[in-house]
Amino acid sequence: MAKTYKPGFGQKMANKLLTSQLRKGRGPGFMRLLTVHGRKTGEPYSTPVVPVGSVDDDDGHWLVSPFGEVGWVRNVRATGQVTLTRGESQTFTATELAPADAAPVLRRYLGLKPASRFVKAYFDVRPDSSDDAFAAEAPRHPVFALTSVSPGSS
Repeated sequence: MAKTYKPGFGQKMANKLLTSQLRKGRGPGFMRLLTVHGRKTGEPYSTPVVPVGSVDDDDGHWLVSPFGEVGWVRNVRATGQVTLTRGESQTFTATELAPADAAPVLRRYLGLKPASRFVKAYFDVRPDSSDDAFAAEAPRHPVFALTSVSPGSS
């Protein structure tokens, strides 16, 4: 049975440090700072994430919520737009994928060494699990396809 996400003091401090580093263009190269406006307040909220794919990846790029339906997921669903930052910022529209479409992205996400090391306990599947197992797991881990927003088009 997968763990339920409940960040402790250490995780909160690590997120604050990573947030500061990513804003400055530092920190782990595979991480980005996700910023999304609150669905109720309209205020920007930020959290470190590990996107799947890169902005230069012809296969696309996605956001995966390894911890389930957390605050940023609800905010993305409401606003449909996110900003990813590592020094420089880029804005994207975010479209939630259906479980069948999300399954291969989840498999790819769990295959990323940096990501899987910290989040595998929150999944009931492993990279070598069946397609059916990933499709069953997908509703617990929202996945958003990201499309770059052209400057001046928002």
